[in-house]
Amino acid sequence: MTGSRATPPATAHDRHRGGLALLVIASCQLMVVLDVTIVNIALPHMQKDLGFSTENLSWVVNAYTLTFGGLLLLGGRLGDILGRRRVFVFGVLLFVFASLLGGLSQEGWQLLAARSLQGVGGAIASPTALSLITTTFREGPERNRAFGVFAAVSAGGSAIGLLAGGVLVEWLDWRWVLFVNIPIGLLIAVATPRYIPESERRPGRFDISGALTSTAGMVLLVYGFIRASEEGWTEALTLASFAAAVVLLAGFILVEHGSKQPITPLWMFRDRNRAGSYAMMLSLAAAMFGMFFFLTLFVQNVLDFSPLRAGLAFLPVSAVIAVSAGLASRLLPRWGPKPFMVAGALLAAVGLGWLTLTDVHSSYLGSILGPMLVFGFGMGMQFVSLTLMAVSGVAPKEAGAASGVLNATQQVGGSLGLSILVTTFGTASRNEARDQVPEFLREGTPAQRLEFRRTGELPAPWGDQVLASGVSSAFVVAACFAVLAALVALFVIQVRPDDLARLQGGAAPPAGERAGDTVG
Repeated sequence: MTGSRATPPATAHDRHRGGLALLVIASCQLMVVLDVTIVNIALPHMQKDLGFSTENLSWVVNAYTLTFGGLLLLGGRLGDILGRRRVFVFGVLLFVFASLLGGLSQEGWQLLAARSLQGVGGAIASPTALSLITTTFREGPERNRAFGVFAAVSAGGSAIGLLAGGVLVEWLDWRWVLFVNIPIGLLIAVATPRYIPESERRPGRFDISGALTSTAGMVLLVYGFIRASEEGWTEALTLASFAAAVVLLAGFILVEHGSKQPITPLWMFRDRNRAGSYAMMLSLAAAMFGMFFFLTLFVQNVLDFSPLRAGLAFLPVSAVIAVSAGLASRLLPRWGPKPFMVAGALLAAVGLGWLTLTDVHSSYLGSILGPMLVFGFGMGMQFVSLTLMAVSGVAPKEAGAASGVLNATQQVGGSLGLSILVTTFGTASRNEARDQVPEFLREGTPAQRLEFRRTGELPAPWGDQVLASGVSSAFVVAACFAVLAALVALFVIQVRPDDLARLQGGAAPPAGERAGDTVG
């Protein structure tokens, strides 16, 4: 008995269709993932046109990542119950519609509402895309190659988004970072019925209460960290946000424990490898989101890069991630996933630790490019292994839930981690600003002092020193996230002989044995 019910392509025509099916799935994932970062370079232009305050501007990113991450679990369940191809197309079209609304926004609240709706569309399409791989490609080398492509797209999408954002903002307008999704999404929606078969619909119910409690809990948790960076840890609303988040997330666990058809089957966490993979994804996504966010600020504000040049600065990361993911997917059946998980996390930690040396005198070639490449190489091999370990051996009826949890940990981990890093950045920046103000008042021009009294922001070079100090401190915490992931890989992940057999296309466990019920 094979590990998948899907029949492998047997003819050149079938292989061609399989390649086109993978192209459709990967294109959707790229569109959804890059939208996390494609707006980063456009943020100053959005702020100017729509009148955002600096604090509210951060929600242009958070509105997307939080609804995306919070509803991914429900999105995976939708595909299981209603049919994955059908739900996949609906999610893509909803994403296209929200992108159109966002590009046409004339008020700040309109853009935030559109970004939230984009997150809903992404939450429906993305987990369905990953589960379509598990049912379209046979477990073993064929599926490993598909996962390698999917993982490279998922990991490299953030850097590609920064590049695309720079090109679109500099050559066209910030609105095109949203409009660009429309033709891509429509092509995906048209091609999907031609190349991807519909999956079997499975009876079930939607766990709405689980989706709402998990999403609301994570929104409040992230909001608490962001507010703490602005108002302090003892401020009343900060404490209330954290308390409400704890209550809602505890309620989510109780709801899932008592539900007959939960969006997150808790039995999946009894497998130490799968639970460890989720924990690693949570930590590594926190580090990755922080790296791209703070380096984007640094190269534009301190190194004075244009939007296009800032986007190009991140292009080498995408190339390294793609190369690393390809190598890992080919070598993984021989060596197993654990060596890549440990080495990948350690390389990420080394790259982030290197970035802690960033200061106001740093240059791109001398101080930024090297650590970015080290980080990217580690993340490329990491994502292939994590993706495979999280969904390998899962029964077809649970594929949507397993992939939904994996995607959710990436997005929620990124949002939560970024909020923690922003808090670290804010504390370090305020401390550095207090040290820089006396020197600024002695050496600044009258016009600069007048502008400082009006805005409260130090001009260059004093402001650059404040930013660089905050960025360096944030990378210390980001490196700790990567080290935590390495420790999980080293002490939690245990690959057994039957795991390697499945990775090599060998026999799967007996039909009556669920992978989630065995602790290695």
